[in-house]
Formats: sequence, C-alpha cells, structure tokens
Amino acid sequence: MKQTEKEQNSHSLVSAILVTLALLIGLSLLLYPTVADYINSLDYKKIIEDYQREVLKLDDTARQEMLTAAHEYNSELLERSTRIGGLNTEQRAAYESLLDPSGSGMMGYIEVEKIEIYLPVYHGTDESVLQSGIGHIEGSSLPVGGMGTHAILSGHTGLPSSKLFSNIDRLKEGDIFELHILGEVLTYQVESMVVLLPEEAEKQEIVPQRDLCTLMTCTPYGINSHRLLVTGVRIETAPEQQSNVKNQPIETIPAPIPPVLWVAIIGLSAFLVAVIVVVVRKKRRK
Repeated sequence: MKQTEKEQNSHSLVSAILVTLALLIGLSLLLYPTVADYINSLDYKKIIEDYQREVLKLDDTARQEMLTAAHEYNSELLERSTRIGGLNTEQRAAYESLLDPSGSGMMGYIEVEKIEIYLPVYHGTDESVLQSGIGHIEGSSLPVGGMGTHAILSGHTGLPSSKLFSNIDRLKEGDIFELHILGEVLTYQVESMVVLLPEEAEKQEIVPQRDLCTLMTCTPYGINSHRLLVTGVRIETAPEQQSNVKNQPIETIPAPIPPVLWVAIIGLSAFLVAVIVVVVRKKRRK
C-alpha cells in the first residue's frame, strides 16, 4: 500500500531523530576520555588551590618545622637496610604524619609544563591514591630535596578518565619538571629514561651527594608489564619563581578546554541546527 505524505514525513522525522541519537551516543563514547580528563583537571586545580591556601595559613616557623622534620626523616632513611616497601606500622605512621598541612595526605603537587601536568602528590601508592593523583613511594626520600635524597613518584598510565602520567614518555633528557612542596619550588632536569621490570624498578637507590627525583609509570600502554622511569637531577630554580613561591597564584595553573571539544561542540551544534531547520520546513509544508 502506498504511503501517504503524512506517513512519509513521520518516518523521515523518526529517522532523523534516530540518526541524531546514534550520533550523540557515538560522539559521547568517542569524547568520554577527553571530557573526563578535562573535568578531572578542574578538580585537580581546585585541590591544588585548597592546598596552597592551607600552606599560606602556616606561619614561617610552622612551615620550617615541617620541612625540617621531613629532612630529618630523609637522613634517618639512609640508615635503614630495607627502605622501599619495608615500612613497619610505626614507621608508616611517622611517614604519614609528615608534609601534610591539610590533613588530606597531600604533600604538594607536581608541574610538568611541557606536557601540561599539574597533579597533586599524596602519601603512598594505594589504588585510591593512584586513581585520584600521584603517589609517593613509601621508603623513598620525601620530596623536599637535599643531597643524598631520591624521591620516587608513581602515577597511572592509560586511565579512561584521566591522563595522569600517560604522557611522561614524551619527555626527553634536558626537560624540566617541578615539585611544589610547602611553598617551595624544587626544579629537576631529566637526565635519564629507562624501562625496567617491576621488581627492578623498586630497587632505585639513594645516591650520596646527588639530589634525584624519579617519575614512574606502567608501560607499554595497555600491557603494563614494565615500568618507565624518568629520573631528574635537581637544578637551581629560576629566581623569579623563588621570589614569589609562597604567593604563587593558582591562575598560573591552566585548565583550557581542549581544542577537540570545541570542534565537537561547534560541529554538533551545526548538525542540530540543520536537523531543526529540516523538521521546521517539513512542518510548514504540511
């Protein structure tokens, strides 16, 4: 039986709606990692801002006492025969009490400008920590610098909701990353990048007369059988940064909308406008 014009218009409208829904669903799945990472970057920005506020509340005496306690911990660490993964209950309690101005377990944050990393750094590497930021390996030096220290920071790669350390493989020798700890900026320059088995990665030693920090993540992407270690040696922080360390404004931490989202928003808006125009014209013809 031949369809009436009304039925044809109705079928066209249903087809347009189904196509639009399919497009929206497909686009949502495609953009989920980018959108989720952007939303998380806003969360990290707020977390870092809250941390900075807590640091600014500290007077110089209290702040210096916290830093001194961390340096003393690092000195005592050198005397232990077992460090990485070897903390007993008492040692862990002492460790968790250090560098924690807000009581949240947050030590500070790491900045890698080249790959747009601005992430909070927490005590330990429990999964709850690694899902929400960067973890400090228990038994490695606390990230306050000084000769004979080696801080190791661990972060996930390949999470669908956040990049975290996914892009540290893009770093090269000579690149810079910074640690912001209790209002101080510690600058490290990448000197080596190696891939090791997990059991080898955990054996990173403290080197006398060297101030080191290693960023560690799983590799290769999606397989995670090995560990990528990016090790930096401490260098002097630029004077203009040190002079305003305690008052560094949160506005210096960007969270721009990724270009792909702008393209998707504009493209989807244009498509929806086109669909609306077609529907309106069909109704007018009736």
